[in-house]
Amino acid sequence: MINAVGNPQTILLLGGTSEIGLAICAEYLKKGPARIILAALPGDPLRDGAVAQLRAAGANAVDVVDFDALDTGSHPKVVEAAWDAGDVDVAIVAFGLLGNAEELWQDQRKAVQIAEINYTAAVSVGVLVGEKMKDQGYGRIIAMSSAAGERVKRSNFVYGSTKAGLDGFYLGLGEALKPFGPRVLVVRPGQVRTATTLAYWKETGAKEAPFTVDKEEVAALAVAASERGKELIWAPGAFRYVMMILRHIPRPIFRRLGL
Repeated sequence: MINAVGNPQTILLLGGTSEIGLAICAEYLKKGPARIILAALPGDPLRDGAVAQLRAAGANAVDVVDFDALDTGSHPKVVEAAWDAGDVDVAIVAFGLLGNAEELWQDQRKAVQIAEINYTAAVSVGVLVGEKMKDQGYGRIIAMSSAAGERVKRSNFVYGSTKAGLDGFYLGLGEALKPFGPRVLVVRPGQVRTATTLAYWKETGAKEAPFTVDKEEVAALAVAASERGKELIWAPGAFRYVMMILRHIPRPIFRRLGL
């Protein structure tokens, strides 16, 4: 139950080793202690570090639940386990793959895998978490989308298309749940400095784009927006205006810009 000063007492992180997801949990913990449930891939070597990080940040308990995004048949049990000890106040959907953009559109197996993880699995847990929060009559869902899904570019269209699907689903889920009490926030970051993106830049030779932000900035924006009941934010906020322009550029010009 969210306490008298508005702080959540139980937080579920789907994608329990996600750097941005952990940063959001840490941002909540600045406001007061909470129980954190990490839904993470079995055998993920980052699990122990995630638990230690949140305990050091002030969590009064950190529980770990096995979660395999690709095994959608197991998702009902994962969500039931998360709710086993009582209501969940905030659920963060923060798992996903980036992948090598040029490989993805030429490798059927990898393309299907990223679509199943980034979109299908996100829909799967969204339906289940939404049902739980609808029944309890309150709660917040924070879904990590991407500016890449707002206007899908040639440079990363497989990844972008998965985020476009996730984005649309969670915006719709928010509309469906609103009459019952829960709220959904969709977060659209541009580039974020994480170990994953740093490795991708090193592998591909890509450079840091303008408006690149640290994960802590994304976390602070997400928590503040969720507390205000917002439905959609960009990170950083100025990126909204960049995307307003890009969204309306005619496709032939968009193509010549190399996007």
